[in-house]
Amino acid sequence: MSFRATILTLYPEMFPGHLGTSLAGKAMERGQWSLDTVQIRDFATDRHRTVDDTPAGGGAGMVLKPDVLGRAIDHASENDNRPRLLMSPRGKPLTQKRVRELADGDGVIIVCGRFEGVDQRVIEGRGLEEVSIGDYILSGGEPAALILLDAIVRILPGVMGNDLSGLHESFEGGLLEHPHYTRPQIWESREIPAILTSGNHAAIAKWQREQAEQLTRERRPDLLDKRSSK
Repeated sequence: MSFRATILTLYPEMFPGHLGTSLAGKAMERGQWSLDTVQIRDFATDRHRTVDDTPAGGGAGMVLKPDVLGRAIDHASENDNRPRLLMSPRGKPLTQKRVRELADGDGVIIVCGRFEGVDQRVIEGRGLEEVSIGDYILSGGEPAALILLDAIVRILPGVMGNDLSGLHESFEGGLLEHPHYTRPQIWESREIPAILTSGNHAAIAKWQREQAEQLTRERRPDLLDKRSSK
């Protein structure tokens, strides 16, 4: 069974976006994964197709209505046990570990919020897992959903040209990735480190490991703290 993503959004035209091109697009054409969208507005019942209302207690902006969004989620997830995710800046930060867990499943249902947010009752009532892609605010959940799906689709079996390449990337082993080089041997007076052309695979692996640890120590010491606490 191929991986299936369902997106609940007010802007279905934003999908598949960049995921319709390159390796992800080719994998979609081969049927390795699929994407469908659900227009949240289709589940409004008034003639104006209203999907939002003013926040209870006052405040700026508007909030997505629980009745409308609840019906949309029910439609998308009928007899379906895929994880229900809500892209949200207050969600749990996305990690490569969580990406792999999602990639190992049958697919995901992703709710893309808009306005000031989503009524808390639908988050609780429909068991939405809030997911954040970083400590910043976007205009809506759609770009975040595309990023999440990009991370998932690229590690689905057979999507990347070399499945082993995904095992040595940043975050896979709890470290940032080591530097990369390719021909020409000399570029603007800068040479490829001699160790990489020595043919000594054990020495190369040791160098790459040391470089990864050094970069992580300089740029993301929090990752080393996590490794040492395990």
